[in-house]
Amino acid sequence: MRPTERDGLPRGPKIPAAIQLVMMMRWWPQFVAACRRRYGTVFTIQNTMMGKMVYLADPDAIKTVFAGDPRIFHAGEANSMLGGLLGDTSVLVVDDDVHRERRRLMMAPFHRDAVARQADLMAEIAAENVAGWPVGRAFAVAPKTSEITLEVILRTVIGASDPARLAALRDVMPKLLSVGPWESLAIAKPSLLTRWPWRRLARHMAESDRLLYAEIAERRADPDLAERTDALAMLVQAGGMSDKELRDQLITLLVAGHDTTATGLAWALERLTRHPEVLEKAVAAAESGDAGDEYLDAICKETLRIRPVVPDVGRILKEPTEIAGYRIPAGVMVVPSITSVHSDPAVYPNPDAFDPDRMVGATLSPATWFPFGGGNRRCLGAGFAMVEMRIVLREILRRVELSTTTEPGEKTKLKHVIMTPERGGRITVRARRPLLRLSGKPDVVSIDTATRGPLPRS
Repeated sequence: MRPTERDGLPRGPKIPAAIQLVMMMRWWPQFVAACRRRYGTVFTIQNTMMGKMVYLADPDAIKTVFAGDPRIFHAGEANSMLGGLLGDTSVLVVDDDVHRERRRLMMAPFHRDAVARQADLMAEIAAENVAGWPVGRAFAVAPKTSEITLEVILRTVIGASDPARLAALRDVMPKLLSVGPWESLAIAKPSLLTRWPWRRLARHMAESDRLLYAEIAERRADPDLAERTDALAMLVQAGGMSDKELRDQLITLLVAGHDTTATGLAWALERLTRHPEVLEKAVAAAESGDAGDEYLDAICKETLRIRPVVPDVGRILKEPTEIAGYRIPAGVMVVPSITSVHSDPAVYPNPDAFDPDRMVGATLSPATWFPFGGGNRRCLGAGFAMVEMRIVLREILRRVELSTTTEPGEKTKLKHVIMTPERGGRITVRARRPLLRLSGKPDVVSIDTATRGPLPRS
């Protein structure tokens, strides 16, 4: 066994925990990267909010965590800082039998066939949004991709169709999800929501709850419930969840499935506009229909490798456990570091290069490519997110011609636990493309701007 320090924990920075908290809130991935360079593939960080955390950048150690007994490796407890927003019954913050049962109930909407049925609607929503993009001037694309993914979630997951409620949800959700370090404090400690600096956040939470509970009530009363394909309808049909539990799962899907996918898409466009040869291949793939899906998928995978949306995932140990040669005490959080592994030259040669070709036909290990986490806690909506990224990217590349740039790549900015492009992923649309009919696919129909439903064909 390797020598250990400080109560059996690996080495790490000795600066005060309060200062480490500030550094993580401001420079989370950069701080972790600096520790990785100094201390190696296993090191300890501690702060006053999350306690002691053993970071893991070794794939073998990460395999141990992802394959570990869920009764010992508690992911829900590690996510407890999100409970103030998601609710205490969210699938992300519960463990053991409760988590297993909740996850079982939520699987149906994310089955491959269920996701495939939503593909046309995803394309329609993307097409309508892209039609409004400016031509000839630079703009931040992250707000646009956020509009697309929010609409996809509202229509496919929540199934919202009432125009007034849809408009209200479109208005309040971006405000609720615009979470910075200041708002994060109140989410981690909900008692702060009653104090004046956080009352606006509390109002946004109350408004979103009002709207989501109205959707739940409408779905429970729907005589055609069995014919609906939205995730909320499927959860109601499955039974076993109260209105409060349904609300917690809906807000979880909104938070985990909207901002993350939007950020991934913004990073993909930011990367493509800085790599002309890759962009040219991507456009050809987008215009070739199903035949181009493999390359578009490779772009999405490589984007999530080189610009992962979240920096890491955590598990709190319920028993002392040996990992990477250290006997780590109960109560410590072990943290597989996504950013560290995805940038490791021993795993990905020339890791700073944006190279989708490395993903074409690759068999990816769950311990070396894990932007959606891993093990029994791998993101439920991973398949949904990958399909959505590919479809939206295809619609963008089919419909507009993007300018390339020699500007340096955008730095990352931390938005709660999401790493977004610092300037919002600024791009320029040079021109609109003449729309080619995809082989074997109908052209995307127009969207009613009031309800976002398809208009009748003329």
